[in-house]
Amino acid sequence: MAAHPLLRAISDTIGLTESRPLAQSIVPRLTFDDVILPEATRRALDQALTQVRRHDLIFRQWGLGERHPTGLGLVFNFAGPPGTGKTICAEAIAQALGRRLLVVRYAEVESMWVGETPKHVAELFRAAREENAVLFFDEADGIASRRSTSLDQGATREANTVVNVLLKELESCRGIVIFATNLAANFDPAFERRIRTHILFEMPGVEEREQIWRVQVHPSRTPLADDVDFRALAEGHALSGGDIRNAVLKAALAAAGEPGSDMLKAIHQRHFEEGIREVLAGKKVMQQSLFEAPPPLIPGLEAALPALRGTSNSLLLTVISVIALVTSVVALGFALVR
Repeated sequence: MAAHPLLRAISDTIGLTESRPLAQSIVPRLTFDDVILPEATRRALDQALTQVRRHDLIFRQWGLGERHPTGLGLVFNFAGPPGTGKTICAEAIAQALGRRLLVVRYAEVESMWVGETPKHVAELFRAAREENAVLFFDEADGIASRRSTSLDQGATREANTVVNVLLKELESCRGIVIFATNLAANFDPAFERRIRTHILFEMPGVEEREQIWRVQVHPSRTPLADDVDFRALAEGHALSGGDIRNAVLKAALAAAGEPGSDMLKAIHQRHFEEGIREVLAGKKVMQQSLFEAPPPLIPGLEAALPALRGTSNSLLLTVISVIALVTSVVALGFALVR
């Protein structure tokens, strides 16, 4: 149900209306020379660019556009772990084509008002057409996630509508759309047909990691100690390009913070090693869960389970049910006494 006009008027009065831009329009500056990729990923990107540059030949001159009037746009899915170069490559494609890049993040598109988010999706495609821009959905699994068959909640119906509108826009789109995701498995299956090419961004190998380490520092201005060995860092730690970047910045910060004259300071191997440890520690924190080791609902039940495993499933369920019933009765008794 749409928001009542009175509620909208109140929101306008107190400044709750959403005035943030739906997408960031940028002039791309990064090129493919600014990213180091595994050979398989590089080949897939070269093929993607070929599709863009030969699109007119295939669909207009060869007449395939008349046989296939829908889905004429070029939709790419960049899938892979964080820090593997997906965002940089989206900008590089736009730069290679001489187009602007419209960067979309779902948090900016999602609206507090029912029915507004699907409208925002349609507005994004219209803006991309008007600017002749490459439309880039970062963290696209948030907007292209699987539709739910349970429609008992308004939020679920809204999410399904967003996916439906996005699929419809992709069918009629004649431009270039790029999705980037760390969780491609969360995509609704209907996107598989609409996406022209899926490109897997793999973790860099040793050779790529060594190159990434080298390009993260300035060739003449960054003071490196004689003990710095980028090859050893690449062989010893399987990091993504994003992780290497963060480790370099942490190493520089540690070296700059040491006492002494700035003229004598330099980044040593130990600074890089410490930066790597900090990056890995941060990743470990992000992987923690509040639900990894839930306490047993009934005290003593966990210790009794090994003895019950030899019994049949029906008997085990019966015993658990009886224990739960007794516990509930005791708890009720204490509550009544109080």
